[in-house]
Amino acid sequence: MAKPIYILNGPNLNLLGQREPGIYGADSLDAIRDRCNPLGEELGFVIDFRQSNHEGELVDWIQQADGASSGVILNAGGYTHTSVALHDAVRAGSVPVIELHLSNIHAREDFRQKSYISPVASGVIFGFGANGYQLAIRAMASLLAENSKT
Repeated sequence: MAKPIYILNGPNLNLLGQREPGIYGADSLDAIRDRCNPLGEELGFVIDFRQSNHEGELVDWIQQADGASSGVILNAGGYTHTSVALHDAVRAGSVPVIELHLSNIHAREDFRQKSYISPVASGVIFGFGANGYQLAIRAMASLLAENSKT
């Protein structure tokens, strides 16, 4: 089996299902994780699913992923729009990173339309709600398969 895919979730995502369900949906983060694990297994990957409200912990996990994972799916939450530290951690790594958002960030407030992660990510998925996690896992599996051919 391949190294795990890290799915890293940033601040306030532990409140999914309670916080603004009209924007973020009714699914809890646990429910989303429970749908990710079987898909990862089907595609030959263990999913390492984590959440933190702390920027430094997310940076640590991204750095750890560089040697321990096949790739990272990062829903950095509000840190997407503010964190040079996350940008630098992604940029320094050698594994692919897919940026993920539940909502369509380009249909929201102006400040949410700027991402510090996008310029250093392998790709971006947003606006598909909780289904975006499965899309990101499939995209990561495809990206890793393409990378193994080169």
